[in-house]
Amino acid sequence: MVKRSRIVAFFLIVVLLGSLAGATTNNILKNIKLGLDLQGGFEVLYEVTPKDGQKVDKAVLASTAEALDRRINVLGVSEPNIQIEGDKRIRVQLAGVTDQNKAREILSTEANLSFRDVNDQLMMDGSDLAENGAKQTFDENGKPSVSLKLKSASKFKDVTQKIVNMGAPNNLLVIWLDFEEGQDSFQAESAKEDPKYLSAPQVSQIFNQDTVSIVGNFTIEEAKTLSDLLNAGSLPVQLDEVYSTSVGAKFGEQAMETTILAGIIGIAIIFIYMIGVYRFPGFIATITLSFYIYLILLVFDWMNGVLTLPGIAALILGVGMAVDANIITYERIREEIKVGRTIKSAFQAGEKNSLSTIFDANITTILAAAVLFMYGTSSVKGFATMLIISILASFITAVYGTRLLMGLWVHSKALNKKPGWFGVKKSEIKNIAENYDTLDLPTKFDKFDFVGNRKKFFILSAVLIAVGIIVVSIFRLNLGIDFVSGTRIEQQASEPLTKEKFQAELSALGIETDDIVISGDNKEIGVARFKDVLTKDEIAEVKTHFHEEFGQDPNVSTVSPTVGKELAKNALKALAIASVGIIIYVTIRFEIKMAIPAVLALLHDAFFIIAVFSFTRLEVDITFIAAVLTVVGYSINDTIVTFDRMRENMQKKKKLKSFEDIADVVNKSLRQTLGRSVNTVLTVVFTVVALLVFGSESIRNFSFALLIGLIAGTYSSIFLAAQIWAVWKGKELKEKGVINTVKEKRKVSDEPQV
Repeated sequence: MVKRSRIVAFFLIVVLLGSLAGATTNNILKNIKLGLDLQGGFEVLYEVTPKDGQKVDKAVLASTAEALDRRINVLGVSEPNIQIEGDKRIRVQLAGVTDQNKAREILSTEANLSFRDVNDQLMMDGSDLAENGAKQTFDENGKPSVSLKLKSASKFKDVTQKIVNMGAPNNLLVIWLDFEEGQDSFQAESAKEDPKYLSAPQVSQIFNQDTVSIVGNFTIEEAKTLSDLLNAGSLPVQLDEVYSTSVGAKFGEQAMETTILAGIIGIAIIFIYMIGVYRFPGFIATITLSFYIYLILLVFDWMNGVLTLPGIAALILGVGMAVDANIITYERIREEIKVGRTIKSAFQAGEKNSLSTIFDANITTILAAAVLFMYGTSSVKGFATMLIISILASFITAVYGTRLLMGLWVHSKALNKKPGWFGVKKSEIKNIAENYDTLDLPTKFDKFDFVGNRKKFFILSAVLIAVGIIVVSIFRLNLGIDFVSGTRIEQQASEPLTKEKFQAELSALGIETDDIVISGDNKEIGVARFKDVLTKDEIAEVKTHFHEEFGQDPNVSTVSPTVGKELAKNALKALAIASVGIIIYVTIRFEIKMAIPAVLALLHDAFFIIAVFSFTRLEVDITFIAAVLTVVGYSINDTIVTFDRMRENMQKKKKLKSFEDIADVVNKSLRQTLGRSVNTVLTVVFTVVALLVFGSESIRNFSFALLIGLIAGTYSSIFLAAQIWAVWKGKELKEKGVINTVKEKRKVSDEPQV
């Protein structure tokens, strides 16, 4: 008899979760902060250089960060991100700032106000100003000026006394901003049409007052900016840009729209595919996956995280990876149904047997994501953070959410004698009396001898690797400025852009380069790279020029040689640490003879991505490393599933007496997991292809690297890793004669021990 109360409970839970998501999603989306690549803005990494022999310590870095924060408040930017990195760097991220040139100027101007005589002798400086004593005013002629309130009227009296005593024409009080000792002088600047000092008023009488006015050729905005800077205070150190990137508002808006569209398309295809292949469990998966997306956004909001373009890609990719846990469970349930178990017992056995596989697969992917977080830059950290959250959320929703909802239907008995609802044909079901084991079930791939053809796979991989080595040695990698330093300018036009046109605009600014690529669906995007690192003033000039020419700001990124080397070093370190971590974990959970082949397969996959990028001349930037490590995490996921099944098959055999036994274990395991491997990789490929076709141009190379890696990873998991293990295990067999695959329990005797 069907227990309708459980079905009612199912619908109540679904309605409750749906109502909760529907009522709160809009607020969550509004609360989530968008990164600068989604709304425009800029990021700059400063290296702190001490002044006058001072030592840069934590206190100096903290006070500098506070000074930068005060300056950002002047800009009216909400929720800026200022981070101290290491022992001498500060990273500033300003998303949504409208006037990037002004923001850059305000951040890096030292704002060291000084009053000097014509001989450049210091009379007063910014420390003599009262707190918040600067304000924008107008002089007697109605021109913008800056009024200063001083701490001491008597000190100003002494200063004006000294200036008056110098006599005409030397009785000038020269007001400077950021006077540089040994480089600046009044005599040199006064001969110029546009001198560096702010003003040089003549002092013909002594002033006993605490106010002074700076009058110059200011616009209202310039006077307001100067007063704001002076109120914010001078920087306690010198800041040198070593890395910067900026994104125009239109670029960010378009990137977000196209990537979200790609995500919707990719996820919709996954939902349709899951329902088509797994029937009712596939429908349950669409419910839990929908809640999974909501859960990720909720957690990200709670964390006060910043959502970036790679972060959205990680979320979309995470949906494809979350499906894997469902597929592992559903395939197990199918196997149990096929050996003749009831729906209820098949469900219970399936969820029990799949748990350890899901756990191992997720842990190894989290390991790769954690390494990414430790060694990645800001945008890569965002990707890694979202990936980790995605994996944890997928474990919760797939392991607990799916099983809760499926359990309600199974225990209601409504699915009894309905194997078709699980995608199982009645002709495939064995008689339970035959005592069939799931490991003995026939598969569609029984005729394929994976181990017998191992030499063909080894030769194929060896040939491809040799070709790849030749390609990489000839073409090298088309390294982006992240690794080789320099400047990258990306401009979007409203109509098709030619290389000649883009080159001409660069030449007008004195920038010469042949490294120009035109891309986009309508050839409307131009990207130029060159070795020189532009200064902040040169970047401002580029932005102004290109905005006037094309109607929108370009994206400009600069990387110093020091940072470029660090990024390259960290990328290699990340890959090495991830590999070692995976070896340790797989050794603990399985054995060293599985761990080494797994890592060899991962390196095989990573190399193929490198070789393809070398051949196609696609640009390799920091997100390329994120793609490689994501593939590493995902590929080991696939391999772990196969190894887990191999362990089961070995335990059933208890002893391996010949190489044929080893081959049988590998062949059976690969045949039994191949359907799951195909279905899993297809769901992830759906999302990656959607990102590639419909996503933002700025993550297209990232998406392509993922696609190549997924294909290579699937190949290595099926045709290489297990076969390498078989060869290695065969050598162990020759040495031992017999390999016990089940640990014998130690017998405890009741006899007295002597």
